Amino acid sequence: MYHAPVSADPPPEEVSPVEIPEQDVGHDGASARLREADVQNGQAEVSALFAPFFALAGAGSALLAGWAMFESVNPIFIVGWLAAVAGGHWFTYRRAINVAEASGSRSAPMRAAWIPVAEAMGLAVIWCALPAYGFGSALAASQVVIGGAMGAMIIAAVTLAAVPAAAIAWIGAMTLALSIAYFLGTPTIDPKIPATIAAIAAIAAFGVTRLSGWTHSQLRALAKVRSQAEAVRLLLREYEHRGVGWLWQVDSENRVVYISSRMTALLGRSTSQLIGHSLPASLGGNSALGRTLLARQPFTNLEMELKTRRGPRWISLAGDPIIDMGGHFQGFRGVGSDITEVRKTQERLTNLANMDVLSGLPNRGRVRQLLGEALSTAQATNVPCAIMFLDLDGFKPVNDTFGHPKGDAVLKSVAQRLVKEVGDAGHVGRMGGDEFAIVIKDGQGRKGVEDLAARLISAVAAPYHIDKVEIRIGVSIGCAFGPIDGQTVDDLIQKADLALYQAKNQGRGTCCYFNDDMRSVAEHKLRLEQDLSNAIGAGQLRLMYQPLIRASDQTLVGFEALIRWHHPTRGMVSPAEFIPLAEETGLIMNLGDWVIEEACRAASTWPDNITVAVNLSARQLVLPALPATVNAALSRYKVQANRIELEVTETVFLEDTAGSLDVLKRLRALGVGIALDDFGTGYSSLGYLNKAVFHKLKIDGSFVREAARSKETVAIIQSIVQLANSFRMTITAEGVETADDFTRMRDLGCHQIQGYLFGRPMSYERASELVHGTVRKSA
Repeated sequence: MYHAPVSADPPPEEVSPVEIPEQDVGHDGASARLREADVQNGQAEVSALFAPFFALAGAGSALLAGWAMFESVNPIFIVGWLAAVAGGHWFTYRRAINVAEASGSRSAPMRAAWIPVAEAMGLAVIWCALPAYGFGSALAASQVVIGGAMGAMIIAAVTLAAVPAAAIAWIGAMTLALSIAYFLGTPTIDPKIPATIAAIAAIAAFGVTRLSGWTHSQLRALAKVRSQAEAVRLLLREYEHRGVGWLWQVDSENRVVYISSRMTALLGRSTSQLIGHSLPASLGGNSALGRTLLARQPFTNLEMELKTRRGPRWISLAGDPIIDMGGHFQGFRGVGSDITEVRKTQERLTNLANMDVLSGLPNRGRVRQLLGEALSTAQATNVPCAIMFLDLDGFKPVNDTFGHPKGDAVLKSVAQRLVKEVGDAGHVGRMGGDEFAIVIKDGQGRKGVEDLAARLISAVAAPYHIDKVEIRIGVSIGCAFGPIDGQTVDDLIQKADLALYQAKNQGRGTCCYFNDDMRSVAEHKLRLEQDLSNAIGAGQLRLMYQPLIRASDQTLVGFEALIRWHHPTRGMVSPAEFIPLAEETGLIMNLGDWVIEEACRAASTWPDNITVAVNLSARQLVLPALPATVNAALSRYKVQANRIELEVTETVFLEDTAGSLDVLKRLRALGVGIALDDFGTGYSSLGYLNKAVFHKLKIDGSFVREAARSKETVAIIQSIVQLANSFRMTITAEGVETADDFTRMRDLGCHQIQGYLFGRPMSYERASELVHGTVRKSA
């Protein structure tokens, strides 16, 4: 009997768990239809499975009923009926088998639900016809046999439970026929008999319902598993066909059971040459793969290199152990992929991450790695390594004068010269900007390191010819030895940096080697930096004021504010010591803000004709917010802008010229004065005097002192005065210590005088007394 299409194939082999993504809403209908087809296929399989038992039960019960009716019914009728019953059961049995075979595919057409019901009803009518007819004429004992046979067929409906509607139709038809036969063929009605018939029918219906529910749940679960397995199969097929990767499977002895054609093509061998052979051996005897398979645990991203006809290739394997229903290990199945291009891309990215693009040398990060490797080797072998830090001397003017393209060309040439000189003795890297580093693997011979340093200095100092332009620079070198000077990479780098700082201070173009004196200097510098950061809040800083005198009548016109630091334990710390430190560490910003604040506060207590000059660091001029800071201080103390002068030295033009000049112009726009201090002693800045920024030039004290014995110096001062007058600038002579110096500077045309002759730097209180004494004297 037909009970819905089902595949006759055995249940699919258990596969490793694979998460199948949920279908989107647009596929719900199609998925439901596919699952319904799987359920009907399962019904057909179950029906075909029970069809022989149903046919045997029907034939046996029919023979029993025929034997009971043999004395009361014409034997010809009995034989014909038995033949009809046998034919009907044979028909339904073959139909069930054929439908099950035909329903092995999801594409098989689905039959209408009423067909199995109609078949069950038809067979029931054939089966009940003669027993119902002959029941009344049979003896009582025969009636019991006939009723028992029909009751047995009612119970046999459980074999039709795969299609519950057909089973219920069968129970109903058989029960109705038995009831009619009893009521029409028995003169007296015993209530126990109808109750028994009803109970048998109820039990059969209950059994069919329960069995049908369980069968359907199992079939739906099986359909879901088949749907997932089919999805996995399709995904894996697409995985292979699209060239994403390949599949493999081995047995419990690691022998290849299945392997994709893509892998055989990669290895340049046929499938028959791999099937049955050890997978690790087929892949070149990789020991890591062998150990992994022996562990019998899931694994991923196992990378290995293969030797193929196309050259070395890299593959990545992942696999899961196959465990059967009994918990026994059956082998591995998994996926693999060719990651050769991925590896090449990773190597290129790694090279880019470790390489300086401009010079092609290892960058800062890679230099640290190389130094770490050299240091580890040195610690293991007791053969010291060395690290050299190189900083180019005079390179910034190259960029400023010739432009960055030529500067980059010089850096490339420097890199080439360094690599040539170092050779196999070490690794040359670029730390950034105009800084380079050299990691020397064997630094045991200090003389060899010193000779290398001398050759490097000589090589870098040789002229560079870039686009018919000759450029000359130098280099300073700091060197430290590991593990003698430091046990870690950071420690060695710090020591080499200290040595480089010392080389710069010694006049450049030299090489210095780290020693304990440098450590002491560094520690002193660090403590001083920490103390300076606390000095502002602790009230240890103060401003001293040196008078500015008008040359024509020796009248006090203002002061220059000079910062002093009174340390609680060190005493007075020279500005020459802490100002460069503040510039180097960035503390100059806070320090400069405090000086501007204090100068404006002092000016607010003095008459309007008294000016206050404040020195600015070149580092302060890189801050776009400086004009806002000055303006805020002027507003807070209600000081007129023209009473504050900001003094800068010629070194500002060695820094960010455009940015510094912009800040100076914005300061000048506020109304404050801008003075060029120590004019003539530094960078040639004559080109900036016509930028309408400076209102005053201050002649350095060295010119004042030299003028007493050098006519050339006098001529220089005259030129400076003439130049300043042409720009309508005020000229101040600094360092005037004698009356002769005063007379000479006044006669040369200086407008203001500053120096010990008229007063050393003094406290705010002493300056206030001087101001008020001058005011009273004028009054």
